[in-house]
Amino acid sequence: MNNTAYIALGTNLGNREHYLCSALKAIQDEKVLITDFSSIYETDPVGYEDQNQFLNMVIKVKTNLSPVDLLQVLQTIELQSGRERKIRWGPRTLDLDILLYNHENIETDRLIVPHPRMTERAFVLVPLAEIDQGLEIPTVPKPVSLLLDELQDREGVRLWKRRSGEDVFVLFEN
Repeated sequence: MNNTAYIALGTNLGNREHYLCSALKAIQDEKVLITDFSSIYETDPVGYEDQNQFLNMVIKVKTNLSPVDLLQVLQTIELQSGRERKIRWGPRTLDLDILLYNHENIETDRLIVPHPRMTERAFVLVPLAEIDQGLEIPTVPKPVSLLLDELQDREGVRLWKRRSGEDVFVLFEN
């Protein structure tokens, strides 16, 4: 598997932990190998604030899929979870966003990588920094840890479930 991608996962409807676990299992089944993941964070909603708190995390994956094919896999998983796009930044069973794909800049009608708002969002930077503090975003010549330090608003991000030690996948077994 030649490509490395970072994917953000979020959910704020129903059994939130179940949606995250189901998404991880579905992603792992689709020619994608999860190589690392963050703890789960409970976060305040951003944008449209009249909704439940989110659970968010970030995973690192290896894949041979192209960025567009990976996006299609993720959108299919969202639909299978009952995702409806009614309100921008509104409630959702599952949200899966490609944050980074290799060290590429991609801009198409369907996909922009790096994710255009990732450097402004603590609910993305906190779990991303947990995985790789030294990671640099192609459009920003600073490591993720420094971007996180410079972020003004981090109060809305709280550790919800710490990832396990040696066997990190224990967190997602039912």
